[in-house]
Amino acid sequence: MNTVQLVGRLTRDVDMRYTAGENAMATARFSVAVNRRFKNSDGGYDADFPGCVAFGKTAEFVNQWFHKGDLIGVTGRLQTGSYVNKDGVKVYTTDVVVDNVEFVGGKNAGSDQNTPASQTSHNTTSNFMNIPDDANGPLPF
Repeated sequence: MNTVQLVGRLTRDVDMRYTAGENAMATARFSVAVNRRFKNSDGGYDADFPGCVAFGKTAEFVNQWFHKGDLIGVTGRLQTGSYVNKDGVKVYTTDVVVDNVEFVGGKNAGSDQNTPASQTSHNTTSNFMNIPDDANGPLPF
């Protein structure tokens, strides 16, 4: 099984690009600062900075709603690859291919205070509906 779950802060704004051709697809690249679980010898937490890549509607969602410093939850899978750089050296890569992203923290935890309250996550394969926070009636099931 190849499943990754991360919670951390974006280290920079999302790098959004579109593939060439008539069926252009959105590609978003970003990295997340994830604190390690245990304190180091100085009493602080070390962090890891995994690179992430999202495609299609998920990429557009990340680009629209997340910015440098925002707390984000990411679910995806690890993917390794390699390429030869301009100096002829083979470079190995490891990325998290993102399947789902979520807002983490309260409504006011992000830097964008205009985020809609009912929009809490984006999953390209889910058939679940979002229920607004102010829904006080009976559940529809």
